[in-house]
Amino acid sequence: MSDVGVLAVDSGGSGLRVALATVGQGVLGRRSSPDPVRTGARGIDPEDLMARLVPAARALAAETGAPPPTTAVVGAAGLGTLGGALRAELPAALVREFGVRTTALAADAVTAYAGALGARPGVVVAAGTGVIAIGTDLTSWRRADGWGHLLGDSGSGAWIGRAGLEAALRAYDGRPGGSAALLALARERFGPLPGLPGLLYPRSDRAAVLASFAPCVASRAHDDPVAAGVLRAAARHLADSAAAACPPADAPLIALTGGLFEIGAPLVVPLEEELAGVLPHARRTSAGGDPLDGAVRIAVALATDTCGWPYEETLLSVAHHP
Repeated sequence: MSDVGVLAVDSGGSGLRVALATVGQGVLGRRSSPDPVRTGARGIDPEDLMARLVPAARALAAETGAPPPTTAVVGAAGLGTLGGALRAELPAALVREFGVRTTALAADAVTAYAGALGARPGVVVAAGTGVIAIGTDLTSWRRADGWGHLLGDSGSGAWIGRAGLEAALRAYDGRPGGSAALLALARERFGPLPGLPGLLYPRSDRAAVLASFAPCVASRAHDDPVAAGVLRAAARHLADSAAAACPPADAPLIALTGGLFEIGAPLVVPLEEELAGVLPHARRTSAGGDPLDGAVRIAVALATDTCGWPYEETLLSVAHHP
C-alpha cells in the first residue's frame, strides 16, 4: 500500500494549493499559487482549475518521485453554490490527466473539518475573511453561516472590520457609539474618511478589504471599550454558529481553524468564554491540520476504503471510474 499515490487540492480565495502523498509515506510535497481559480457565469471554472493544477502536480511528481495518484480529492470554496460545472466536468478531466480511479469533490468547510478533527464527531469553526461552522456525528453534516459578507459571515474578519469602520465613522460624525481610536487607525489605513465609500463599494474584493481592518480593531481592544465590544460581539456570533452546527453527541469535540484566530487573545479569550456558555458539554481541542491536510486525509481514507465522513452532494461527493 505504501506506493499507492493520492492527489489533494485546496482551492480558495487565497489561491490553489496542491499536495501529492502516498498511503504509507504521507505527504511527499506541496505546491501553491496565490491567484484564486476563476469564477464566471458557470461558477468555479473547471478549465482554469485544471490549467493551474496539472503543471503544479506534474512538477511535484518530478521533484518527489511520487507514484501516479489513484485517488484525487479537490476541496473548493463555494462548491455548494458555485460548483455545478466543477461537479460535471472535473472528475473526467482528472481521469484524463492523471488516470485516477476515484475522485472526491468537497466543500472547503469539509476539508477544513477533516484537517482539524479527522473522522471524529464534533464541530469546527473555520474563520478568515468569512466564516462557516460545520459539524457532524459522522452520519450527516450540519452547517451554520457561510453566507458571505453581505448576508452573514457574522463574527468573521470582514464582519469585525466592517463593525470597526462603522465605529470610526460614528466618531467622525459625532454620533454615539463611535471610537476615536478606531477613527485614527481608519484614517491611517484608508486616508480621509469621506473617501471610504468610493474606495470600498466598487471593489470586487471588498470583503478582503474589510477584513484587513480586523487586526486594527484587535490592536485597540486592550484600551478601547468600543473595539473590545466589537470583538466580544464577534465571539458571540462565532459561538452561536458553533452551537447551531454542533451534533447532538455526549461530548463532541470543537476546534477553531483559519487565519482569523491569528488575532489571538483579544478574540480567542472572549470566544472561549462564549463557547463555554453555549456548548458546556463540548471538549475543546487544537486543530490537527489545515484544509489541504484534510483533503489528504480524505484521499488516503478513500484509497484504503476507510472513509468515515458522510457523503452529501454539495458537501462531499465521490465518483468511481472504471
